[in-house]
Amino acid sequence: MAYTWGMGLIVVTGATGQLGGRVGRRLAAAGAALRLVVRDPGRAPDLPGAEVAVAEYGDPEAVRRALSGADVVLMVSASESPDRVSRHRTFVDAAAAAGIGHLVYTSFAGAAPDATFTLARDHAATEDRIRATGLPFTVLRDNLYADFLTFLVGEDGVIRGPAGDGRAAVVAQDDIADAAAAVLRDPAGHAGRTYDLTGPEALTFTEIAATVSEVTGRPVRFHHETVEEAYASRLRYDAPDWQVDAWVSTYTAVAAGELALVSPAVEQLTGHPATPLAEVLRRVTA
Repeated sequence: MAYTWGMGLIVVTGATGQLGGRVGRRLAAAGAALRLVVRDPGRAPDLPGAEVAVAEYGDPEAVRRALSGADVVLMVSASESPDRVSRHRTFVDAAAAAGIGHLVYTSFAGAAPDATFTLARDHAATEDRIRATGLPFTVLRDNLYADFLTFLVGEDGVIRGPAGDGRAAVVAQDDIADAAAAVLRDPAGHAGRTYDLTGPEALTFTEIAATVSEVTGRPVRFHHETVEEAYASRLRYDAPDWQVDAWVSTYTAVAAGELALVSPAVEQLTGHPATPLAEVLRRVTA
């Protein structure tokens, strides 16, 4: 079915999360016919006119019910886990079985089977599954979230990782939400497209640390680790191997230049420039 803004049902998954919640609020404010898909209905945001459906990505029957009648669906990537690709594939197949009109997926910058960042390989596998269904689709490849960079700072005021002088075009979650909402309003205009959603410039972690210091007033610096040092410094978290691999490879992907692309897509999709890191941090710390 062709989608016409104001006439079709938009389904937003991950509506209790940071990104899905942002998108849901924007669409509700615009008067969209909206359904929020959540795992816990008690945590669903109270948005005007929005329905709530309960489904987990790995439950195909629940997903089909939740997506029934949808003209366009925002698939926010599931939380990181060893079985995320399997859960994604189940969701994508259920979306196709439900007969949705268009699928919009939040992927990651540099998604590829051989990406340095281990979890970007998950996103590549999901993108492949989406294409294989034959569904009309749009992929939004997000760079690192600028909003979360303060969480990388240790108690001693140091960001540690094997990133060297590599650069990342970190992006605001608000910009991603604005871009996603724009695509969901007119998915037919973006069918088959993949957009890299980035900030306005690519920054080294030394520059990121300096910006965090400037905004927060807290002395912050970046310390480059070797890969071996990075694994050793994360032993204290007692995290599973797959997760530590993901943490470390975030930095090695930056060192390899795989997150350095600066794209005009945010401005093209939203009509406003991408938000500089300092402004994002001022919002986060306000």
